[in-house]
Amino acid sequence: MYKTEKITVDRKRPPPVKVLSGQLRTAESRGAADSGEGCIIRLGKGRSLPVSLVWMQGTVLEVQSDRNTVLLMDETGTFAVQGVNNIPKGKPCLSQGKYVMVMGVIQAISPEPVIRAVKMADLSELAALHRRMWKLEVEDLQQVLA
Repeated sequence: MYKTEKITVDRKRPPPVKVLSGQLRTAESRGAADSGEGCIIRLGKGRSLPVSLVWMQGTVLEVQSDRNTVLLMDETGTFAVQGVNNIPKGKPCLSQGKYVMVMGVIQAISPEPVIRAVKMADLSELAALHRRMWKLEVEDLQQVLA
């Protein structure tokens, strides 16, 4: 009657952390640029948070299908997302002006953050609400985690 699925969880990698591109730009690296070890973001008041898997949101500025990359902008700057052509149901997100969320692994933090996408979703339908809430969501989650 009921179908059960076995879910494999990568125990080494914590859940995604909501971040802004500006936080990644000023973060401290934890390993080689493409090691997937991520970085440490500084939250102020002596607090810091290690991150490797991130959840980010932004507006699509440029789609580079031939390079499997999209350039996004949030309220603190721009960031690149790689591997977008390989994301299931990711094609609707690949249009200039769309407001999207991306979950992925940090590939680089400087000079511009680069994320290897694991998941993307189009949030354009309620973009005004998502944009207004995003910075508050980021701050709230980071306060809980740090």
